[in-house]
Amino acid sequence: MKFYEIRDPIFGFITINEWERDIINHRIFQRLRRIKQLAWTDMVYPGATHTRFEHSLGVMKIATDMFNCIANKGKSYLQNELKFTEEGIRRDLILVRLASLLHDVGHPPFSHAGEGLMSINPESGKSYKHEDYTEAIIRYKMKDVIDDHPLNENYRITADEVADFLAGKSGVRRSILWRGLVTGQMDADRADYLLRDSHHIGVQYGRYDLKRLLVTLTVTSDENEGPVLAIEEGGWHAAEGLILARYMMFTQVYFQHTRRAYDHHVAAVMKQLLEEFQTCEHKGKFPPPTSAENIDNYLEWDDWRVLGLIRAGYSGEDGRILRERKHHRSVYQTSEVPDVNELNQLERVCEKLGTLVSFIDSAEKSWYKFDKEDVYIYLDDHEKRKKPKTVLLSSLSSVVRGLNAVKQQRVYVPWERKKEAEKILEGER
Repeated sequence: MKFYEIRDPIFGFITINEWERDIINHRIFQRLRRIKQLAWTDMVYPGATHTRFEHSLGVMKIATDMFNCIANKGKSYLQNELKFTEEGIRRDLILVRLASLLHDVGHPPFSHAGEGLMSINPESGKSYKHEDYTEAIIRYKMKDVIDDHPLNENYRITADEVADFLAGKSGVRRSILWRGLVTGQMDADRADYLLRDSHHIGVQYGRYDLKRLLVTLTVTSDENEGPVLAIEEGGWHAAEGLILARYMMFTQVYFQHTRRAYDHHVAAVMKQLLEEFQTCEHKGKFPPPTSAENIDNYLEWDDWRVLGLIRAGYSGEDGRILRERKHHRSVYQTSEVPDVNELNQLERVCEKLGTLVSFIDSAEKSWYKFDKEDVYIYLDDHEKRKKPKTVLLSSLSSVVRGLNAVKQQRVYVPWERKKEAEKILEGER
């Protein structure tokens, strides 16, 4: 088997094999080169032009490092408690690498900015998410490069198995365990995007001690005797650092007021384009991920197509706003966790401004959320100390315990009417 190296600004070199190279060269994975990681964030931070393509490579790299640390350190637990074999562990690593590599192939144009334009799932009554499109794309469109690949002869991993793994549809204990490496409280996804986004934006907010996390990552059983990923007690400050990095990146970057205005405008543009150019019955929406035909339609949309239509003048008022960089301005905002008085004041502000209000943005509706979260910490010598094997990080860290989900809200008005709005609101701040 041949191996190749890809130069990466975060990790130096990322090693891939022939099978993974063929997946990366697949037209569906190459589409990720045409989807920016942070949508229009480069209008605020000019360096934020990186894509889902390089992020996906980084997630595979970190997921592999996490897997290897656990497989080496927790080998006796995996073999004696979970009955894993050497051959099974090797196969699991391949499954984790494929799943982490493909975890974002279902993103719409401009990543999360386009997610509000997805069709309604009739079973749940809620909109589909990009994860649903990822699952369908792998099932419908990637069997040729997964099921039928010559290097898969000894492993028999199927596209359906990869899709089930990512969707959490496999009830097998080993899949439940390893899935936490791709989607969980300390997954490789956020581990990569925090470092990568910080690097390209030019800030330090998203940095944390990845090396310490890796060497203290372990596998153990929770209070229900199920296998869970945990951090050893000596590494809990590194886990604390990861959570704080997410908080800082959310408040300082992902929910930055101008960046969020561009999310609003580009979503409005895409809605108009989908009304005009969508040929199926789902006008104004991306087609649901329920058939190969719908997936083909969905995959036709990427940043390049949207940008071309904006440049050609098909995008209306919001397209003009994007071209001229005259985005709507925030004229009032609450604190990060507003109380009742602030919410009442927000209501008064909106009443005063009346029709000047173009939209109200809420952190709770942002696709990049910061919610209260926790991770398992494995206690050393727990038996001698007569304590449980694992505790939640918040029981050790007063910092994490004190963090609350951000619920900030902002009021926006058109660019040309900002001064008028500010004059009306004098004394409200």
